[in-house]
Amino acid sequence: MQKGLIFDLDGTLVDSLQGIAASLNRAMVEAGLPEHPQTAVRGFIGNGSRILVTRAAPKDADEALLDRLENSFKTDYDVTWPEGTFPYDGIVELLETLQAKGIPLAVLSNKPHPFTATIVARVFPGIDFKVVLGQLPGIPHKPDPCGALEIANLLGLLPGDCTVIGDSTMDLETARNAGMQAIAVTWGYHDRERLAAAGADRIADDWQALLGMLA
Repeated sequence: MQKGLIFDLDGTLVDSLQGIAASLNRAMVEAGLPEHPQTAVRGFIGNGSRILVTRAAPKDADEALLDRLENSFKTDYDVTWPEGTFPYDGIVELLETLQAKGIPLAVLSNKPHPFTATIVARVFPGIDFKVVLGQLPGIPHKPDPCGALEIANLLGLLPGDCTVIGDSTMDLETARNAGMQAIAVTWGYHDRERLAAAGADRIADDWQALLGMLA
């Protein structure tokens, strides 16, 4: 049986593209910059809010502009995220099944920790995640292994007894760096071909397939 499962948040448990894109575009408009279509924003997500706005901003953007965009994005997203953040189909059932089996569940995200904790609590009120960890000062974001290793320590497990589940090549790299197993999912922000090219040996195309791999 699985000993510990560490889930990515955006693109794995929740579809947050609509909410992130809306807040980012409002920040862009406020700064007098052009908006981006959701298809473009999809490729900006995954490395935290600073990288998000850096990818969205003009290539010659200075630190002052990036600070303004990031602060504006965070302020807007703090209020409006519920309008554009939803669990993927079957994810609640998946988590309920795993929880009933007594498997420790955790979340590791590059989203700032307050957002991560709030979203997990409100979207999955019936799921007892043992650890929820977002981006915090002093803990480098993924693919650095520090966050994943901290979760394993808090769960009282060896890294090799944990599996990272995520939608991005960064999640695969995080697992490798931490000495953990990995499963990639294709319903998020990285396509199957990109995940396979990054060395994913287990890829789930829907939640039933993921459950089969885990249960």
